[in-house]
Amino acid sequence: MGCATPTSKLIDLADTQRFQRSSVQANGYRHLVLQNPVFQKTGKREKTDTLHVYLEGDGSPWKYRVLRMRDPTPRQPLMLALMGMDNAPAVYLGRPCYNGSYADKGCSDDLWTSARYSEVVVSSMSQVLQKLIQAKDVHNIRLFGHSGGGTLALLIAERVPEVNHVVTLAGNLDTDAWVTHHRYSALYGSLNPAKRDPLRSSVTQWHFMGRRDSVIPPAIVKPFIQSQSNVFATVIGTFSHGCCWQRIWPSVLSGLESNDTKRIPGMRLQ
Repeated sequence: MGCATPTSKLIDLADTQRFQRSSVQANGYRHLVLQNPVFQKTGKREKTDTLHVYLEGDGSPWKYRVLRMRDPTPRQPLMLALMGMDNAPAVYLGRPCYNGSYADKGCSDDLWTSARYSEVVVSSMSQVLQKLIQAKDVHNIRLFGHSGGGTLALLIAERVPEVNHVVTLAGNLDTDAWVTHHRYSALYGSLNPAKRDPLRSSVTQWHFMGRRDSVIPPAIVKPFIQSQSNVFATVIGTFSHGCCWQRIWPSVLSGLESNDTKRIPGMRLQ
């Protein structure tokens, strides 16, 4: 077990939850797609009214902020664990060059460092999502993203009309502000949700932040949230970047089903 790779650990976790694995090609890249048992049971011609799509964070692009990692696959896949708590049809959508595909043709470490939110990444993931929509006749998409997965959720929502909810946990909603705050190298080639037009008002946005989050402090994303319409946000006092999102996830899912933010303590319209 000490020699297990990040990808093998992720797959083991997926297998224990009976998620079905597939590899979907788009834009010349392989994407890992995991389906939960509820989504697997829907037939090819059977309508899936609403699909939950889980987008993981950036994983491990860098080692010691100096060396680029060979495999950026998340060591602790939070969104995979949260999908295991979901009783609705759900899929886990992997990024290009993640989850064991880092050595594929066309992959370079730019795609998990400076260009991690690039047009290439967003376009290929959007194409995979469109394939899932067409295969199961999905009419409504709810995108869930943690950290950099929240960045991608907003960027994908722009170009996939079936998206009607975006839910972020400790989301990197303004990548320029994040880079400036930490004095990181600029994300050359990446798209920044805060520099784009506000998301269409038909998409309801729920943004959750942790007051103890030193990775993405709530203050740096507040201007983005205030620039959007149809948006709800809350700062949870005891939570940090990685802890403790599992505690509220059943309430978040229940609130989505009832379209009632009152089920979630602290939720408020900005």
